[in-house]
Amino acid sequence: MALDVDAIRAQIPALKSGSARFDAPGGTQTPQPVIDAVAEALANPLANRGRTTEGERNADGVVTDARGALADLLGADPRGVVFGRSATQLAYDLSRTLAKTWGPGDEVVVTRLDHDSNIRPWVQAAEAAGATVRWADFDPATGELLPEHIEAVLSPRTRLVAVTAASNLIGTVPDTAAVARLAHGVGALLHVDAVHYASHAVVDLTALGADTLVCSPYKFLGPHLGVLAARPEFLETLRPDKLLPSSDAVPERFELGTLPYELLAGARAAVDFLAGLEPDARGSRRDRLAASFAALEAHEGALRGRVEEGLSELGGITVYSRAARRTPTLLFTVAGLSPAEVYGRLAERGIDAPAGSFYALEASRRLGLGDEGAVRVGLAPYTDGHDVDRLLTALGTLTP
Repeated sequence: MALDVDAIRAQIPALKSGSARFDAPGGTQTPQPVIDAVAEALANPLANRGRTTEGERNADGVVTDARGALADLLGADPRGVVFGRSATQLAYDLSRTLAKTWGPGDEVVVTRLDHDSNIRPWVQAAEAAGATVRWADFDPATGELLPEHIEAVLSPRTRLVAVTAASNLIGTVPDTAAVARLAHGVGALLHVDAVHYASHAVVDLTALGADTLVCSPYKFLGPHLGVLAARPEFLETLRPDKLLPSSDAVPERFELGTLPYELLAGARAAVDFLAGLEPDARGSRRDRLAASFAALEAHEGALRGRVEEGLSELGGITVYSRAARRTPTLLFTVAGLSPAEVYGRLAERGIDAPAGSFYALEASRRLGLGDEGAVRVGLAPYTDGHDVDRLLTALGTLTP
């Protein structure tokens, strides 16, 4: 079934500004049901989690509901869902915990395709432990990160491989399951950054082969928050630094301080909103999410095709998103103009398509774009054909 984009847009107040928004890879706009869920959580009694007072029960219910929703979204066990301030914070916490068992002679693999939040925490943790960092390259001509790129830097000493499920810069979707088989074949763990991927496809922790995985609800219509998913049995083996009186149960063992209950309520509402994108879908929330993402992929794929065709017809544009399998995320430059100038010219026309390296600094440098990066266009459930027409028309005024 086709998405009812008009119905989706009608539920997103920020779109009333009139801008054509292509900045979704940096954070999506928020639907009214998510806003309402945040407000409702704050409007009702809240206290630290417990079962005695109404406030305690409300807080406990919010956390339980949010874990269930994110577990459905990620194909995970609710007992393995950890909440944090951001995916970056969770990656740092996890890296420090795992690095307690690393030492000289151990190796960690990172890739040049990844967002820096899936590079620097591992690099710094390895350096602190005296372990060696091995870099997996990608092909800048095609944008592809292939399993053999990972295999080339694996060894029996590899303790962890960190890889993206989808590049936030150029959209490349690596074969994560194949990477998992290679990593597990040498006895290493696989950590997957699904922050960008979770906005565009059904995530399945087991199918991806991930031992640990992170995502960010604000990239898929939710509030600013970070989520880590893993098998509860694996989390039981880890001993993070924590306060003595705080719970040692999993997953609470990994959650420092009081959780932001209102944001958890919003995250649950975002998952429910996504599950309702295909209104005729039936079954469990996981089933409905699968149907919604199938419709979303078809919608975003068709619009991506229109953007790519339009860009190909304009002179002076170089597109760097070239992988065979990729998200609806396009990185490009315009001859004779800096990325910042293109960004500014488009913004003057009410088109939000930002420029930069977007924290994928290693990838930007490998593509020959340096720290300046390029212009990025990303699609979302609320992107429509009129947005695309406005973008292409505006770019046409900037090209030869």
